[in-house]
Amino acid sequence: MVHHIDHGASGAIRRFAGWVARGSVGHPLLDGINYWDELKDSPSQMETCFAIFVNVLELDDDGMPLNEKYAERRAATWLHQYCTGELPPGEAELEPWECELF
Repeated sequence: MVHHIDHGASGAIRRFAGWVARGSVGHPLLDGINYWDELKDSPSQMETCFAIFVNVLELDDDGMPLNEKYAERRAATWLHQYCTGELPPGEAELEPWECELF
């Protein structure tokens, strides 16, 4: 049997991709940080950013996102740390499971 992700999950991933592409992911957490300059030559780092978003994203029984903004914030936290070498103020370290690539 073939399964597809629900419209809610695919919509959340599509929105996240749009935020990343427009440079507005994690607004205002990444204001003033041009992460495109850091990531343009490193697709594996972009892969990690998307993995964090999807790993953190929680869905209800109907496949609708429960914590889309939080998942975005965790991915933005990682981007901030990757680009600056420091966590954003008030943000917790990322857990290993958040960054796993499957």
